Amino acid sequence: MVQWHNGIAQLTIPTPFAVGDVHVYVIKDEKNTLVDTGPKTKGAWKALKDQLAEIDLEPRDIDQIVLTHHHPDHSGLIEQFGRADILGFKEGERFLLREEAFMEYHDSFYETFFREMGLPQSYFVLIEKMREPLQALGKRGIDRELKAGGQLPYAHDWTVLPTPGHSQGHLSLYRKLDGMLIGGDLLLAKISSNPLIEPPFSVKQERPIPQLQYNESLKSLLAIPISSVLPGHGPIVLDAHSLISQRLAKQHERALHVKSLLAENPDTAFNLCVKLFPSVYRKQLGLTLSETMGQLDYLLAAGEIERSHKSGDAWIYKALTTAKEPLYEEEVNR
Repeated sequence: MVQWHNGIAQLTIPTPFAVGDVHVYVIKDEKNTLVDTGPKTKGAWKALKDQLAEIDLEPRDIDQIVLTHHHPDHSGLIEQFGRADILGFKEGERFLLREEAFMEYHDSFYETFFREMGLPQSYFVLIEKMREPLQALGKRGIDRELKAGGQLPYAHDWTVLPTPGHSQGHLSLYRKLDGMLIGGDLLLAKISSNPLIEPPFSVKQERPIPQLQYNESLKSLLAIPISSVLPGHGPIVLDAHSLISQRLAKQHERALHVKSLLAENPDTAFNLCVKLFPSVYRKQLGLTLSETMGQLDYLLAAGEIERSHKSGDAWIYKALTTAKEPLYEEEVNR
């Protein structure tokens, strides 16, 4: 069922992922713009075509597709729109194209990362499993790179905002005239968006720090008036600034709890992950590892902890001061 929000059509598409349905958006302006597509599944394609028909459009009527980011639930159907240009930031294109050299680098990065986190060898099968969701991802590059702070082509009321963190190359679209934001997975009403660990863009670069990127992306929204956020998942966010403040405060509380655990016992990132998420880390290992590493990155940047000598290949993290916070555990989702 299509929902309209200040002239923007919201289409809701099923996904095979735990996060559930994904929202994509149609902007009718000088040209027809589709923001995100849904995953590469038969059910998603049918739902997308049916809902386009509700607003008197066919897939061939879409002139351009803006990708908020490269994750499979957002960019899986890009190959179905042959005449449409794909617009976005270049940072995610390597996942879209999945050239063999990148996939080898991808696997090598995570193998090293897992060793440094202290994962037992039995968990390294996750690296191969991480390729499976990519089957629901389209395989096509960016035709037109968007400029941060620039206008969206053929829909000039919309400004392109860089909002990395949940993924590298994540973007949002902002309409100043009414304060509306199309936010992808930047800010969701019901769940915290997980800043996911990704490989750097070359072997010579340091790993991106997504938790810090994500926090800065949220803080950047506090400087602009926002009437509503049209999200990638769940209900529309109507009080964005309040929710952002809550999310930043909660993330800080989580980090302080991690610090308190390290004050009791210096440890590896994997052991911390098990302590933080004892009942869910096995079934959501990739997400919980990213969450744990995000808190460690945050504490390292704040000078609250240090990364000391390695135990084998794994780094040991140690609190520089002690702190006590209530234990928390939360289902982590995308």
